[in-house]
Amino acid sequence: MPKLKTKKGVAKRFKLTKKKKIVFHPGGKSHLGTAKESERIRKMRKAATLKNKKAVKYLKRLLPYA
Repeated sequence: MPKLKTKKGVAKRFKLTKKKKIVFHPGGKSHLGTAKESERIRKMRKAATLKNKKAVKYLKRLLPYA
């Protein structure tokens, strides 16, 4: 069976933890900060885990060796 290709765009945006959870950094922090609440910008600093089961299953197919 041939090697599977990793989707590089997905590999740059998502990482897998040891327990195979998907971690990402939320977008939308880089500009137009004056219109956003400071609490919202603070929450965007931290990495978040993906909760949607269907999206997790899909992304794990795109990251075959992660």
